[in-house]
Amino acid sequence: MTKAVIFDVDGTLVDTNDFHAASWAEVFRRFGHAVPEAEIRGQIGKGSDQLMPFFLPPEVVEREGEAIAEARSKLFMQDYIGQARAFPGVRPLFERLRAEGQRILLASSAKGEELERYKEIAGIADLIDGATSADDAEHSKPHPDIFDAALDQLKPLPAAAAIVVGDSPYDAEAAGKAGLRCVGLLCGGFPKAVLREAGCIALYRDPAALLADYARSPLAPG
Repeated sequence: MTKAVIFDVDGTLVDTNDFHAASWAEVFRRFGHAVPEAEIRGQIGKGSDQLMPFFLPPEVVEREGEAIAEARSKLFMQDYIGQARAFPGVRPLFERLRAEGQRILLASSAKGEELERYKEIAGIADLIDGATSADDAEHSKPHPDIFDAALDQLKPLPAAAAIVVGDSPYDAEAAGKAGLRCVGLLCGGFPKAVLREAGCIALYRDPAALLADYARSPLAPG
């Protein structure tokens, strides 16, 4: 029986994945690193601590990583986040969950300031029970830290009574490491096969499609 739903945010509730990829590519260029935006796109869903080492040598990450991450975050908040929009059905889905008596948490690799903006964009601040972000985790997804922090907020509810909704394989991998089931949404742009291989137990187009099939979905409380 599902009693709590833990949502990823980027690519799951808010359409930001392309903006993240573009901002990373721009900042990498500023620091003299040519990284194709299309390659970055496949790594979106990871936090900066996991994304940068995928493209840059360890010595570069050690020397420039903090400055790159800070510049990227500043650029995204300044030039990109204002273009972000919520996917269809986000607030109605949250309202349905609340009506069913389920708890709702957000668990994002974003920094706290960014997450607050997403709550406003999606119009869900009044519907959630809590949130965890990169500020609450030593390592970002696909490490389980962010979901472990969410489970701490849900105690004494066991992991078996909660479920994750995410858009990336990194959500599914992190959820599995935390002992959580994961439902995948395709609106983040990752292929069905990739999400299934990462461990998603069900797939839906977007929050609106999940809401439409809610009664038969893994989110249903009984």
